[in-house]
Amino acid sequence: MAPTKRPNDFLLARVNFPLYTVEMLTNRHCLVAGGGGSSKTGVANGFEIYEIYHNGRHFVAEEVIRHETGANVVMNCAVTSDERRSYVVAGQESHCQMYLVNLKVVDEDEMAKSKPTTEDILRRRKSSAKPSGVEPIRSKSADVNANTKHIKFEIQPGDSVQTDFTAVDPLQRVVRISPNGKLMATGGTDGVVRVWKFPRMTKLMEFKKHTKEVDDLDFSPDSKKLVSIAKDGLGVLWDIENEKEWKRLTWDPPEGTKYLFKRCRFGIYEGKVGKSRLFTIANPFGKVGKQRGYLQAWDPDTGSLTNSVGVDESLASLAVRDDGRFVAIGSMFSGSVSMYIAFSLQKVLHIPNAHSMFVTGLQFIPMHGDGPPISSSSEAAVVSISVDNKVCIHSLQYRHTIPAWVAIVLIIVTVFLSFVFCSWIGI
Repeated sequence: MAPTKRPNDFLLARVNFPLYTVEMLTNRHCLVAGGGGSSKTGVANGFEIYEIYHNGRHFVAEEVIRHETGANVVMNCAVTSDERRSYVVAGQESHCQMYLVNLKVVDEDEMAKSKPTTEDILRRRKSSAKPSGVEPIRSKSADVNANTKHIKFEIQPGDSVQTDFTAVDPLQRVVRISPNGKLMATGGTDGVVRVWKFPRMTKLMEFKKHTKEVDDLDFSPDSKKLVSIAKDGLGVLWDIENEKEWKRLTWDPPEGTKYLFKRCRFGIYEGKVGKSRLFTIANPFGKVGKQRGYLQAWDPDTGSLTNSVGVDESLASLAVRDDGRFVAIGSMFSGSVSMYIAFSLQKVLHIPNAHSMFVTGLQFIPMHGDGPPISSSSEAAVVSISVDNKVCIHSLQYRHTIPAWVAIVLIIVTVFLSFVFCSWIGI
């Protein structure tokens, strides 16, 4: 049975606006974004970057920078990096806005010179306030990963391009950047999947098989395939090199029930070079209440379902770790987060009511990437966000196993001792 933990053990920070999207900028820097929209409610729009580290007992976070986006709420985003800088592309209404994120490594003396204003201090205190029973953020001097070098971010708005052309209330619903950093894909309420050259953001191709708004997209690890799912119930794999449909995702749902795909993510296949898995979550259509959802694994080469596990409520979010070993899902109604082994879909961690509302985004702490990784006693850790304004982290402790050779030796010794005992009693 998967271990269950109390949700208050995992609160990293609170922000003062609803959160809709989360990405990892580096191995230890997390970007969260959202907002209250264009209405004059006093709720800000924008994103914040946190540095996550481990102080020897638990994960903690420190706000690094906050960037407000005026009247434009950030509903979705994607990130990538090259040798010079990082890029953030954010969905803001019908457009995709690029931000250039310059990274600068500074030492403790430079950090001390950039003292925050009183307003910054008050905002950080508010964003990092924790409920009763949760330990406050500790000084970075307690961090077992801490050193004298830190990363400082400078954010500049770049180009913007319209990506959705619905006649009434156009909206970009999803954006993804290919693993090789050369392509960007967008989908919105007009149902058209568009592929753009990146970072120039010039349109290369369009796919028009969906009849309703696009819910999610993802590139394959080799950047040659693209998967899209929409509210018309279709899951389509696209061949980008030949600009055509490759396969469709088909399965037999429970009798009498229609299911719609909600999220999709590729993951590398451990131990098989050049091969990948595709994961989706699916929910019943037209049902009210906590209906049974599914976490599914597919073979993208054939479009066939290879494994599936039921969950006792509808699902909202999905993430796959960069090494392909773990998958995480977030629920729609209870705000719960669960973690699974990718190859078997065995549940290894469950956090009920991690959030008070549906989980809008999940991202694993990466195993590979930019900057030094976080050292901790966890086998895996996933960051979750919600419209409840909370940023949480959920970690899986190393499971106690023994090497295969030890197990073989124990079996041989047991058989030998059984044989000696039987001979001694004359059997």
